[in-house]
Amino acid sequence: MQNRSSTAVLRDTIQLLETEQKIEGRLLKEQFYLTYESLKPVNLLRGSIRDVASSPYLIDNIIGTAVGLATGYLSRKIVIGTSGNLIRKLFGFLLQLGVTNTVAQHPGSVKSIGQYIYQHFLHKKSDKSRIL
Repeated sequence: MQNRSSTAVLRDTIQLLETEQKIEGRLLKEQFYLTYESLKPVNLLRGSIRDVASSPYLIDNIIGTAVGLATGYLSRKIVIGTSGNLIRKLFGFLLQLGVTNTVAQHPGSVKSIGQYIYQHFLHKKSDKSRIL
């Protein structure tokens, strides 16, 4: 084995460190570019929308609120109908407000009641079809 001179070892070590520095420099530039792209307003907005759309709790809240509004509106239309009576309109508005708030605040209870009613009617239909 030959003894390598300290200058040769030092030269090899310097080359190795320069290579590592170039690789780390490229990685740093790539990371900077990715960070720059992710901080653009369009990408921030896109990411926020994606997070909101994928949230199961938000979707449940939107569905619960929509169902609450729909049931409130339908209950008001059923009570008022085409009547022009002011007291009936006021009662319809208060009923709509109450039904909307109740359904929006307790969507689980309304859902379970709806499932019970749906299953109850389904079982009666299937029982009748078995008899015939």
